[in-house]
Amino acid sequence: MAWNEPGNKGNKDPWGNKGGNDKGPPDLDEVFRNLSKRFGGKGGGTASGQPFNSTFLVVLVAIALIVWGLSGLYTVKEAERGVMLRFGQHIGEVGPGLHWKATFIDEVFPIDVKTYRTIPASGSMLTSDENVVKVELVVQYSIQDAYSYVFSAVDANASLREATDSALRYVVGHNRMDDILTTGRDAIRRDTWRELERIIEPYKLGLKIEDVNFLPARPPEEVKDAFDDAISAQEDEQRFIREAEAYSREIEPKARGQVERMAQQANAYKQRVVLEAEGKVARFEKLLPEYKASPEVTRKRLYLDAMQEVMSDTNKVLIDAKNNGNLMYLPLDKLMTNDKANRKAVEPEVERHINSVSGNANTPVTSMPTDGRLSREERTRQGRG
Repeated sequence: MAWNEPGNKGNKDPWGNKGGNDKGPPDLDEVFRNLSKRFGGKGGGTASGQPFNSTFLVVLVAIALIVWGLSGLYTVKEAERGVMLRFGQHIGEVGPGLHWKATFIDEVFPIDVKTYRTIPASGSMLTSDENVVKVELVVQYSIQDAYSYVFSAVDANASLREATDSALRYVVGHNRMDDILTTGRDAIRRDTWRELERIIEPYKLGLKIEDVNFLPARPPEEVKDAFDDAISAQEDEQRFIREAEAYSREIEPKARGQVERMAQQANAYKQRVVLEAEGKVARFEKLLPEYKASPEVTRKRLYLDAMQEVMSDTNKVLIDAKNNGNLMYLPLDKLMTNDKANRKAVEPEVERHINSVSGNANTPVTSMPTDGRLSREERTRQGRG
């Protein structure tokens, strides 16, 4: 029940209106006196000169101290580090967790030091070969020193952005456009990274460059078609080079095999010539005693063998017509030709190396076609021998 409702017994007016009649707002001096009486104080003074209780002041001071103490509680997150200042002077850093600081004396700036942040950079830039190219770059960085990040520069992020643009323009200005568009992108990325770290080092921004991502560059839109044709030509060049390398890898084993085969043929030819020479020497050594025993007979036999070998390739027929009155014509040349053809069909073909010699010492050395096969006359000569 409210203090001023009908039926309320007793005087429960908090403002001390004992009569129960509303006569306006209460007197502030009377309110303070009532509060002082409740706390049991007798001393002190008020605006009206009456005593004021000192215990009340102590309570107010205690409440103020409690509120001041509670206001100093703060929490630092897991990924943050707190930069603490005391009267504006840096006194250290605080880690994650619940902490307390003296309000109005200490000040803490929580800084996220584990999250990776990105700064983009882009623009049209001039290359070393006086071409204009549009490039884009994304820098990932983290905060390594929280105090330097907050107080070494007015805005560390803005300083890093300007340093990134400066480093990118410097590197692009010292490279050719073909390298920027095609094969030199990784080198430009590394050079930009090094140049950026060199620029920000004297400023001590408290930042650490984690990665530099160089996005694909492109020429201006006005000359895009011409550059597309140039890139297509470069791709064709690389394709032709790969095809040539593949052809080289295909031909090289064949050439090596052919060289090996020719080397083996040369060794075989060498061995055959040596063996033939040794055979001729052995034949001569066997013939020499016979010649010494009967020189005339041996000489005549050698002559007849030589003439037989020489005249076997001719189609001339010699006839002694002095003692014969009637001469019967026989096609001896045709018969001899047929006999040669029959021998050629029966005997197998023998391949000989170029400039090789026959087994007979009197057979002249003849040249062979490039395919290594003997001519018809040489095969006929070998058949008759």
